[in-house]
Amino acid sequence: MKNTVILLCLSVLFLASCSTGKKALQKGDYYSAIMKAVDRLKSSPDNKNATNVIRDGYPMMLDWTQEEMDQVLSTNSTDKWERAIGLMEQVNRLSSAIRSTPATRNIINNPKTYTSELTMAYEKAAEMRYNAGLEELKLNTKESARRAFDDFYATNRYVEGYKDVQELMQEAKEMATVNVILQTIPTPSIKYKLSSEFFYDQVFKYLNNQYGPNSFVQVYSPYQADKEGLDRPDFIVDMEFFDFSVGNLTHSEKEENLENKVKIETRDTTQVHYKTYKAKLKTFTDQVVSGGRLRVRVYEPSTDRLLVDDLVPGSFTWVNDYAMYVGDKEALNKQQLELTKRKVLPLPPEQDLFVEFTKPIYSQVTGKLNRFFSRYN
Repeated sequence: MKNTVILLCLSVLFLASCSTGKKALQKGDYYSAIMKAVDRLKSSPDNKNATNVIRDGYPMMLDWTQEEMDQVLSTNSTDKWERAIGLMEQVNRLSSAIRSTPATRNIINNPKTYTSELTMAYEKAAEMRYNAGLEELKLNTKESARRAFDDFYATNRYVEGYKDVQELMQEAKEMATVNVILQTIPTPSIKYKLSSEFFYDQVFKYLNNQYGPNSFVQVYSPYQADKEGLDRPDFIVDMEFFDFSVGNLTHSEKEENLENKVKIETRDTTQVHYKTYKAKLKTFTDQVVSGGRLRVRVYEPSTDRLLVDDLVPGSFTWVNDYAMYVGDKEALNKQQLELTKRKVLPLPPEQDLFVEFTKPIYSQVTGKLNRFFSRYN
């Protein structure tokens, strides 16, 4: 027990030492070292290790940052200003942490903060990403338009409303967006029309929730596509039920003789008495099996290629068990007795059975379509 307590104390001391940032500083991880030291001084203002890390590490952090920025900005890299921004923002976060902690304000009186330099860097970064976006737009492909959108989005993040970046973002998004028509589902029988429409509506709703207004995938119904004048979609999704059957009833019966021997308590403990209960149980099972397959195809009209052609199976089994008996009730166990309380139930409507067997199909189909279109988003 004594050894356990000693080990526990050593572990606590080790963790406390690490949290001062001393080890991170020794590895040259200046930012993490100082942040850990600041956190330590918030709870323990007199901690010597954390104080030393701040006093010794902060000047080293500033020197390292300036060296990194000089090196980055001397290159021809297209992201040099963004990397410089990252370095300056890191210093500013440290400055904010130091100024908000009383113990660290006594160590570093005037922490470095980039203001005008950071504003200039934002302007330079915005300019570089803006020009990169313009070059991507000239390539006039969906892939390049998507890259252009990312460039313009970054431009606007650095300098909001930079030149005509808002209009260019919209232009790039429209050019990069993949337009999809989800075809309605034909049904071989009019009595299943409502069920297939319900299934279609659920898939259509899922895709529109998954790929909202801000995504790069736009899903249309045939009606919407016609209304919008979309005669050249990028993809067409076609779905069709076939090989399906609904409402195949099977009825089975099982008869068994039951016997239950129960011990009877008597005043004479030297003798054991039993009473035997007997009954005849008849169990009935009504079962309706429904199932089928949905064929899912994705076309690319521009190339007349069939990109996806899958058969998705689904099934549903409705079961109703009930029973009746003659004889002694005590011969039945709890489960058998419960069955005798059940009654014959009317068969579910075929529309409901259709919907039930399409539920496992729905989860598979939406997963397949999401995996296919997520690459374009």
